[in-house]
Amino acid sequence: MIGIVSVLLVVILLVSTLLILLALSGKKKDTSGDRKRKKRSKSRDALIRDATRRLAQNPKDSEALLTLGDIYYQDQVWDKAYKTYGTLVELCGANPELNEFEINMRYGMAALKLNLIDDAYKGLVIARSLQQNNFEVNYNLGVLEFQKKNYEKAVQILQQARTQDPEHALTLRYLGHGYFKLHKYRESLVLLRKAVDLVPDDKESIYAMGECYYELGQAEQAIKIFTHLRPDPVLGPSASLFAGTIHLNQHQYAKAIMDFEIGLKHENIKNEIQLELKYRLAMAYLRQQEIGKALNHLKDIQAVNPNYKDVPALIGKYQELNSNKNLQIYLMASTGDFVTLCRKVVLNFFPRAKVKITNIAVNKNEWVDILTDVDTPKWADVVMFRFIRSTGAVGELIVRDFHAQLKEVKAGKGLCITAGTFTDEAKKYVEARLIDLYDKDKLGGLLKGIDASTTQLEI
Repeated sequence: MIGIVSVLLVVILLVSTLLILLALSGKKKDTSGDRKRKKRSKSRDALIRDATRRLAQNPKDSEALLTLGDIYYQDQVWDKAYKTYGTLVELCGANPELNEFEINMRYGMAALKLNLIDDAYKGLVIARSLQQNNFEVNYNLGVLEFQKKNYEKAVQILQQARTQDPEHALTLRYLGHGYFKLHKYRESLVLLRKAVDLVPDDKESIYAMGECYYELGQAEQAIKIFTHLRPDPVLGPSASLFAGTIHLNQHQYAKAIMDFEIGLKHENIKNEIQLELKYRLAMAYLRQQEIGKALNHLKDIQAVNPNYKDVPALIGKYQELNSNKNLQIYLMASTGDFVTLCRKVVLNFFPRAKVKITNIAVNKNEWVDILTDVDTPKWADVVMFRFIRSTGAVGELIVRDFHAQLKEVKAGKGLCITAGTFTDEAKKYVEARLIDLYDKDKLGGLLKGIDASTTQLEI
């Protein structure tokens, strides 16, 4: 038993001794490391003191300037590095031994860090003229050209940077955006995909990819991207506007309305984006025959910008339509509902007359010709009606065409009816002919009292 205890005491003593030695060794190493750092700091401080002393005697001492410039540049003291290399740039012309490329590059980079764009651009341009295969110069100068909207130059320089570092995400990003600005969407898309693979949260590049898909006719791919970006607090309003516009063009009005409404829920929307979202939302509601909702948004727009696009004209037009169901049908309903309404007008046009409709001809949803046999107590004749859906001015050519149709079917009388007006030429043409012109005001009288119960309205 005593032997076992003795062995244990020996083991404990050896382990304790070992731990003490290790601790002392670590302290020695730490002390050695501290000494090295102090030595480096002392060396740096000594270099600065020496260079400063020399510059006090000679402000153009290039060797002293190079020493200070290098220290400031390595330590990222950009304001001092910028000032020092700025002085060296001025000395390059008189001292061919100076490394003009490195001095201008570092001057440009220091200026860039300080957001002194003009000086940065000048320094990097000179550096690139001296050496064109430096990645740092090519990348940063390419970005500056992009920011200056010199997209051709930017693409050219960034392509060179890409050859030096093919996987540099920001080079791919700016190169892709540069091609996009030049409307080279296929080239842009390839580069933006690679950039997003490297930096998946680059939402601006993802948004640009959506625009590329749209411009290349790949609407479904574009919609996927814009729908994904709708909740984004920065890009969400624009993405919603784009998605809604695509759905609007595809006649998917319910989806377009949802897109635009999501966009309008964002806070801090740019004024121009907000106005356009409301304008297109109003257009979508009009396509859905929800005139009241459309008018609300149009009036909101008018309150902010009274002359925005054709908003005043739309409000004037649709306020009247909103209170006149028959006029809505006349202008906006499907062709079938429009023709049904016109038939009712024809049958009620001549009081106490027997009217028989013998033919109906539709011209591309622009107008409908209805031929009738009319028998009244005083006269009987063949009468043709032309109902024109336009709210604009009807000219002489359409009236001439109507007159030709009258002669072809041997009608004794014609009535040309529009929701707009007639030009002076059209009015003059019918003066000596058996054609009566009914403009918007007279049409309103004809529509009063007509039963508006037609089939469901469609566009």
